[in-house]
Amino acid sequence: METSPSEAKAWWGKLTDDDLDRAAGKFEVLTGLLQEKYGYTREAAADEIDKRVTAYEASLKSKPNPLLLIIRAALQPLLP
Repeated sequence: METSPSEAKAWWGKLTDDDLDRAAGKFEVLTGLLQEKYGYTREAAADEIDKRVTAYEASLKSKPNPLLLIIRAALQPLLP
């Protein structure tokens, strides 16, 4: 799953917009950039990416979808 540039920028403030454009969903490029900018080992950079993306995906799943809430409310009177 890809995250938004604003999420990635919040996580890794040392990365520039150009860095994020260059990485653009490319795991190996992002790993290299984290190594370069933060001094991480390759393994630490990969773990950092995995940790952040996993937490981001979990947060998306836990948020109710506003459109679904509206649909449910509209259909509620029709349900038994």
